[in-house]
Amino acid sequence: MAISKILYIGDCGSGYSGKHLKQALDYIVEKHKTGNGRWMSSINCQPENVYEQMKETKVQFGKTDQRQGYHMIISFVEGEVDAETAFEVIGRFTKEYLGQDYEALYAVHDNTEHIHGHIIFNSVSFRTGKKYRYEKGDWAKKIQPITNRLCEEYGLSTIEISEDRAKPSENYKEWNDFRDGKFVWADMIKRDIDACIMQAATYESFLSMLSDMGYGIKNAYRSEGKHLAIKPMGLTRFRRCKSLGENYTEERIRERIETENLSTYRKLPKEQEAGIVWCRIKRYKRAKLSGVQKKYFARLYRTGLLKKRPYSQAWKYRDDIRKMQKLQEEYLFLVRHEVQTAAGVAAVAESMTDKKKDTSREKSRIFKERARMKPLFDIAAELMELQEMENCYRNGEKLFEKEHKRYAELLEKLEKEGYTVEQTEQLKEHYKNEIAKVRDKEKAVAKEERIAGRILRDLLSADTGKEQTREKEENRKVEKDRQPHL
Repeated sequence: MAISKILYIGDCGSGYSGKHLKQALDYIVEKHKTGNGRWMSSINCQPENVYEQMKETKVQFGKTDQRQGYHMIISFVEGEVDAETAFEVIGRFTKEYLGQDYEALYAVHDNTEHIHGHIIFNSVSFRTGKKYRYEKGDWAKKIQPITNRLCEEYGLSTIEISEDRAKPSENYKEWNDFRDGKFVWADMIKRDIDACIMQAATYESFLSMLSDMGYGIKNAYRSEGKHLAIKPMGLTRFRRCKSLGENYTEERIRERIETENLSTYRKLPKEQEAGIVWCRIKRYKRAKLSGVQKKYFARLYRTGLLKKRPYSQAWKYRDDIRKMQKLQEEYLFLVRHEVQTAAGVAAVAESMTDKKKDTSREKSRIFKERARMKPLFDIAAELMELQEMENCYRNGEKLFEKEHKRYAELLEKLEKEGYTVEQTEQLKEHYKNEIAKVRDKEKAVAKEERIAGRILRDLLSADTGKEQTREKEENRKVEKDRQPHL
C-alpha cells in the first residue's frame, strides 16, 4: 500500500525563523538519497533557490512567523515500486494537491528498502497570501484519496479509508504501529490468547494469565470501557481484541473459556487418530557448500537459535528477527544462483541490472499500448454509466431521450473501432493483468539486485577489516623492531 502522512515545520525563533524549513529542504534533496539528484523537482519555484523564494513570499505578505511549511511523506510497500514510478506518482500528487497555490519541492529517496517520497511546501500561498490550513479529517477526505487514485492508475496497492472519514482506518493505524518492521504481531497475540483460554477456568484467571505473560489490559469489564483491549510488551498502543476476529470479542472469549480446555484439544476424531504411515522417500545427497555459502549458512544457523526462546517474548528479538530474515535471503540467493565467489556475486548483480532495463522497457511498452486504447476505455466507461438510463428509455421513459442519443452515438463510435463494450472491458482487464505481471518481475529483479548489493558490501567490509588488521600487525612488528634491544 502507499500511505501519506503530513507534518508541520515550525519556526525557530526571531533570529532565524526559517532554520527548520531550510534544514528540511536540504535533507530531502541529498544526492546520495535521490539517485544522485535525479529524483527531485519542484513546482512554482526553482529547486536551487526554493528556500529564498519561499522566504520572499512570506515577507511579501508579512507572514514570516509561526509555521514555516509542511512536510508530506508518501511511503510505498517494499519492492512494489521503482524510483522512476514513485517519482511520477509523487510529482502528479504534488501538482494536483498544491499546484495552484504553493511553492513546493519534492523528491524520492531510493537509498532504503522502502522507496518513499518527500514533499515540502510553503505555509503561505504565493497567489493569495493565505496560510495553508489543515482541517481535521483532510487526510481521509483529500490527501489519501488522491494517493489511492494515483496508485490504482499505476497498478499499485492502496489502503482502505474508514467510513468515518474523520478518522484514519485500521490499516493506517497498523501501518503507523508496524511500519518499521515486518513482524506480524496479530498471530502472536492470538496464539497467547488461545493458550490462556485453554488453561483458564474463569474469565478472571484468563486475565491474570495474560498479565503474567507481560500484557497490559484495558477495559477488562464493561464498567471500565466498551471494548476489551490488550498491549503486548514492546508495543506503544493497546489493541482491541475484537479487531483480531470474531472469536476474540469479550463475549466470545467468555464462551470459549467455558467450552474449551486441554482435553478438547487432545481428543481427535477416529479418522484422525495417530498411526504409522509407510511411504517411500527419495533421498538426495547434500550439496557441498562453497566458502562464501558456508559463511552465510553458519551465520543463519547461529541466528536461528532464536526459535528456542519463548514465542510470547519475541518482541525482545525484533532486530534479530530482521537480521535473520536478511541472512536467509542472502544465503538462498547464493544457492539459487550457484554463486561461490565475490566475483560471481558481482556478475549476478550486473545481470540483474540488465534484467531491470529489459523489464522497464517491457513496462513502457505495455503502458504505451494501454494509453493508445484509453479513448476506447473512456467510451466504454461512459456507456456503462448511461446503461441504466438507456434501459429506462427503452421501457418508455422519454425523459432520457438526450442520454439515449448520447448512448447511441458512443456505441456507434465503439463499433466503428471494431469493439463491443464487453471486449473493451476484457481488454482493460488484460492490460491490468499484464501490468501486474511486469510489476511482479520488477519487484523480483529489484530484490535480487538489493540482496547482491548487500552481500558485496558485506564481503568488501570483511576484506577491508582483514586488510586493516594485517596492516596493524605489520606496523606493530616494525615498531617492535625499531625499539633498541637491551
